Amino acid sequence: MPALTLCLLWALAAVAQPAPVAPMGGLEPAQHEELTLLFHGALQLGQALNGVYKSTEARLTEAGQSLGLYGQALGLLGLQVSQGRDAAQELRTSLLEIQLEEDDLQLQAEATAQVLSEVAQAQRVLRDSVQRLEAQLQGAWLGQARQEFEALKSYFLWALTGHVQRQRQEMAAQQHWLRRIQERLHTAALPA
Repeated sequence: MPALTLCLLWALAAVAQPAPVAPMGGLEPAQHEELTLLFHGALQLGQALNGVYKSTEARLTEAGQSLGLYGQALGLLGLQVSQGRDAAQELRTSLLEIQLEEDDLQLQAEATAQVLSEVAQAQRVLRDSVQRLEAQLQGAWLGQARQEFEALKSYFLWALTGHVQRQRQEMAAQQHWLRRIQERLHTAALPA
């Protein structure tokens, strides 16, 4: 900025060259006064321009800082949006895994129910066969064979009853697990 002031002073000095010499009566003191006024005006103009320059420079610096802050804020917002997208993707993946687990457990529960139905049917058939055999043996006394038959009958009934109870326990455990998965699905599906 001082170079600009010097240039202005030089330009003013060139314009304010003394006029051709007048007759001796002396305009010289007036010219000197005009030149002083001109220099004083140029100095004031330079100071005013310097003030405008510094004010503009301060405003530009402030605007640059504001832009930097806005850039940082936009960067943070972009990061938060990216993190939100990642969280949403993880939630979708988790929900899909839970749905697949639920489907698997549903298939297992259906298979267990089918096995229980078949075991119950086999138990009915066996009970009917045992009752027919008992009816046939009622009339005949076979001693040892009858005792063995009764022991065998008791063993089969005990084994079938135990098998049915285990199947029911497994089915109850699977149903409990299925309810937990459904609760997790319900909880995960609720908006945050």
